[in-house]
Amino acid sequence: MIFWKYHGLGNDFVLIDGTDGDVEIDKEWCRSICRRNFGIGADGVLYVLPGEDTDITMRIINADGTEAEMCGNGIRCVAKYAYDSGLVKSQSFSIHTLAGDKEAQVTLGDDGRVSTVAIDMGAPILNGRSIPINYDGRFIDEPFMAGSLRIRGTAVSMGNPHFVTFTEMPEETINRLGPELEKNEFFPKKTNVEFCSMKEGKIHVRVYERGAAWTLACGTGACASTVAAALIGLVPFDSPVDVCLPGGWLKVTVARDMDCVMMEGPAEFVFKGETTI
Repeated sequence: MIFWKYHGLGNDFVLIDGTDGDVEIDKEWCRSICRRNFGIGADGVLYVLPGEDTDITMRIINADGTEAEMCGNGIRCVAKYAYDSGLVKSQSFSIHTLAGDKEAQVTLGDDGRVSTVAIDMGAPILNGRSIPINYDGRFIDEPFMAGSLRIRGTAVSMGNPHFVTFTEMPEETINRLGPELEKNEFFPKKTNVEFCSMKEGKIHVRVYERGAAWTLACGTGACASTVAAALIGLVPFDSPVDVCLPGGWLKVTVARDMDCVMMEGPAEFVFKGETTI
């Protein structure tokens, strides 16, 4: 099987081109191939499939074999692959995901290949039961008991669930809370967890990603963090905000009417290979 390796800010993926219709999603294969010491190694597997009233379709399987509705870094990698490989001809095109159809706009470098990708991530979901969380209504900067520790947090879905906190805490506490919060019963489908801080108007984020543990970057996490920050007055609406993740920077813009969140950042091709696993 031919595969491609991509990353978005260090959030890395094995990409499989199934646009000819001959590829079936195999979650157990994905889990084994993502093992860094025994497989290719990745945070997840991206399947590029024929479009569903769109130009292409993306499916994302996490390193633990579970399927995510959406992946912000992954969709930028898919967009780069689709344009650079000739699957799409226009610099603007549509991608179907389990979180809905998304519009991609690619910017080209001097070599004619994609350097950055902007994605309209759609409207954030704030209704608790739709995120989902075990709560009626919006959960914005509300107190939350994480074991014996009281923190404040905001629940947002960007097609997948996120819990964002700006509560200051020691690094060892963050390291402990990431996996605990992911599986907390408050989140019936588990959750991604963003630990955020503000520095000179920029959001700095560490992400414990549902199904992949600590990752260098999470595109939907950057979007959810910016939505949460805008809702509590830490950053402006309708203006690009720099979001710093361990793997690099993204720019995220949240519309004041909350009808869309724009994410822009790089995607990088690493290598192409073949596996018999």
